[in-house]
Amino acid sequence: MTAEKIRVLLVDDHTILRDGLRALLSLSKDIEVVGEAADGQAGVERVAELLPNVVLMDIAMPGLDGLEATRRIKGRYKGVKVLILTQHENREYVFPILKAGADGYVLKKAAGTELVSAIRTVHEGGTFLYPSVAKAVVEDYLRPDGTVADRRHSKLTDREIEILKLVAEGRSNQEIADMLCLSVKTVTGHRTNIMGKLDIHSRTELVKYAIRTGLIQV
Repeated sequence: MTAEKIRVLLVDDHTILRDGLRALLSLSKDIEVVGEAADGQAGVERVAELLPNVVLMDIAMPGLDGLEATRRIKGRYKGVKVLILTQHENREYVFPILKAGADGYVLKKAAGTELVSAIRTVHEGGTFLYPSVAKAVVEDYLRPDGTVADRRHSKLTDREIEILKLVAEGRSNQEIADMLCLSVKTVTGHRTNIMGKLDIHSRTELVKYAIRTGLIQV
């Protein structure tokens, strides 16, 4: 009995790239391209129509972008895997993609064999990260100012987050107390708790943390 092929949907706004991907994937006997879409919205609609096993998704597209399309697909179709195909390998692109629910991340410069391997990996329930991307993820996870810091951030209460933002913006304890209708002693206590939970020991480190985690914008 012949094994079922991996059903793949291509979502990219460049026709020439979709044609190239279709030709490349046709060389693998266990993969079948079942459809195409030129933007995120059409991609979501095609998923509903075709129920592919894997969606090969670009990020930058007109209208609904790849990240939002990924969120919608993963929110509605739990069994459908989404593999992001992009030219970007910077850290600022990696984490939003993973947070959106993508099952993998492949660079457009990758070899055809790597793309095929990525499709097979996510179809089998794994997560595929292009080597340079995986390195960035691991480095940020291991560094105190990367993903681990984000996890520490989740320990803070809403009031502590509010005060953290104000401290990082350069507000004095008195200014924060006046703004939040608190006593200076209470603000000082919150500030001490924040630094303890985050294992941060200076205002400079606190500012850097707030910028890295997106609490304040530079």
